Amino acid sequence: MARMSETHLAQIATDAASAGRLADAFADWLGVAVAAFEQPSGDWSVELHFEQAPAHDQIRDLVRSIAGTAASEAIRFETIAERDWVATSLAGLKPVEAGRFIVHGAHDRAAIKPGQIAIEVEAALAFGTGHHGTTRGCLLALDHVLRRMRHVPWRILDVGTGSGVLAIAAAKALRTGVLATDIDPRAVRVAQENARLNRVAPLIEALCVPGVDPHRIHDRGPYDLVFANILLGPLRGLARPIATLLAPGGRVILSGLLAAQANAALAAYLPQGLSLERRIALEGWMTFILRRRA
Repeated sequence: MARMSETHLAQIATDAASAGRLADAFADWLGVAVAAFEQPSGDWSVELHFEQAPAHDQIRDLVRSIAGTAASEAIRFETIAERDWVATSLAGLKPVEAGRFIVHGAHDRAAIKPGQIAIEVEAALAFGTGHHGTTRGCLLALDHVLRRMRHVPWRILDVGTGSGVLAIAAAKALRTGVLATDIDPRAVRVAQENARLNRVAPLIEALCVPGVDPHRIHDRGPYDLVFANILLGPLRGLARPIATLLAPGGRVILSGLLAAQANAALAAYLPQGLSLERRIALEGWMTFILRRRA
């Protein structure tokens, strides 16, 4: 019998400022997926998901240097079987509505209202199920863009696709092709599975590539719409490459940003010939719609 794969999880409780610094620091680690979110209490939690069993002492040392001894000593480490991780991820999640979109599990198909664009997500093995403030912000931004588009965008790029929710939303709303990329091969597989589940697999090409440099990405451009729902560090590094991929008048939807990181992101993108069209603040996170000048 094949051995069931596992996800190794580390949970860190901290404040908002430290959460942002920790997310940026761990984003540079290979084989690590990072999420940070605000708890109902107002405290913040940073979750690290590892492909391989992590070195606990190394993680504690880095957390101590950024967030202090108390946060380092309180880290919770856990190993979850993949089958159990799916159940854990979906347990108690309710449908999420964002403009015309609704993200739901199979158990909530009855919640879909007439006129809504439904995105069903069951394989929650990567971030971006619609329940996180950054994904909801991107869906609201997409809804905003769709109301103002003078033509149907037919060249769309989703950088850091995760579960594929944004690529699926765009493909369903516009019935057009979407190129989705991620550096994590597991995320690419999950995005492909979710595309099949939502019957848009022929419209979505998912690639495991870093950044936006590969010729395959450039050859499909310029793009009318780009999603980049990733962390501040990678976002800043991609500012110029993403701007050059946009068609005149094209838009980029940026997210993955804590509110305190918003100005740093804008400082990287506005000098690239982009203007701020809209900002969406949600659950301590910021989403931007930027437009390339025609």
